[in-house]
Amino acid sequence: MPHDLHPRLLRGFVATAETLHFGRAAERLHVAQQSLSRDVRTLERLLGDALFTRTTRSVELTAAGHGLLPRARRLLALHDEILTGFAHRPLLLDLNSDVTGPDLASDRVLQRARAAWPEGELLARFHGGLAAAADELLAHRLDVSFGRYAGLPAQVRSQLAQRPVRLEAISVMMAAGHLLADRPALRLAELAGHPVDVCAGNPATTEWADLGLRLLREHGLSAAPPRVPPVGVDETARYLARHGDPMLTTVGGPVLPGSVNVPLVEPVPLSLVSLVHRPDLRHPGLAALLAAAAELGAREAWLRRPAGSWLPAPDAALLAP
Repeated sequence: MPHDLHPRLLRGFVATAETLHFGRAAERLHVAQQSLSRDVRTLERLLGDALFTRTTRSVELTAAGHGLLPRARRLLALHDEILTGFAHRPLLLDLNSDVTGPDLASDRVLQRARAAWPEGELLARFHGGLAAAADELLAHRLDVSFGRYAGLPAQVRSQLAQRPVRLEAISVMMAAGHLLADRPALRLAELAGHPVDVCAGNPATTEWADLGLRLLREHGLSAAPPRVPPVGVDETARYLARHGDPMLTTVGGPVLPGSVNVPLVEPVPLSLVSLVHRPDLRHPGLAALLAAAAELGAREAWLRRPAGSWLPAPDAALLAP
């Protein structure tokens, strides 16, 4: 018998036992169905017995599964009771940008959640980069982050839960003196001959660089060479002026001193922003953030994809019903 049994495995088992459907159980837990199936197989291996009988049409509990279910529920209830005692602690989230903007999904969700949960504390930091934040999440030094989940390595994604929040349109930020800076919008084709900075030199934002390189590659455009990334408003403005390359960013982000933020069109490139957390996190602050994201998303159609837009295939798969 194993000495350690992760609550995540029992939670996946209970959800599957209650729905008798791996897809619906995965939706309830906000995890990928493959991850849930893997957890159930791991639990069966640890316990040395099959918990479900599976066919192409049905999922049923075995005798061992029926025997485990009430005990698993009791253990999870005790687990949640213990965690509730720590729910008063601040929830720590990373907004994934050291240069924020008033209309970015992460900022909007945070402000709405704070208004809806005034008795709690949502403590934000602005270090930037979901790739770096994912390591902090898995090490329990961070609770929630925002960003492009599909750009994380598969091994990391399998250990995290995500909720799609918003499709954000992509733009380019450049110094006001750039040749293309006076355009109200830029067709992607107009970037030909102008290398685009996708922050490929920043190890904290590899998920964003992956999106940028996919976009440029699919449209026959070139990327600027990797560089040491700037930190903060002033340094980013200096960086843009010094190197001169348009930098990939999002519409609704900040306009820095001496720079412009120009939307991209034909097609409109999109980035899928997800709220990312550990699957076993139980905290009223997380519930407030998820509720705020759902409310804003429904009211403003955040996940409605415009006709003729561009979205990487891995991101589009996260939106599939």
